[in-house]
Amino acid sequence: MPHGHFCWNELMTRNVERAKKFYGDTLGWSFDAMPMPNGTYWIAKDGDQPVGGIFDISAPEFGPVPESWMAYIAVDNVDERVAKAVKAGAKIMKPAFDIPGVGRIAILTEPGGAAVGWMTPVPR
Repeated sequence: MPHGHFCWNELMTRNVERAKKFYGDTLGWSFDAMPMPNGTYWIAKDGDQPVGGIFDISAPEFGPVPESWMAYIAVDNVDERVAKAVKAGAKIMKPAFDIPGVGRIAILTEPGGAAVGWMTPVPR
């Protein structure tokens, strides 16, 4: 995925089954489970193509985080780009972390307050 391009979207929801039913019924998506340390992440697919993910935010640690879609932008080096973003006025919501087989991700808010994920994807 080229640097600076949107590369992934995920729905953050407190009711995964409702979301899966909605998008399955309306868009025809199917879903594959991806086990994670704190539960299951759902890969939404159109046929065989992954089109997004569903992330459960019902745990107390997500408190008042609203249900919403989160967009991710591919970057060449998450750690270096996040350091530049902070100097430019961004705030870190979740420091960089690794997801095996996916990539290195950080969640930040840009100076206007919009949340965005930055990801250095694992080479395919």
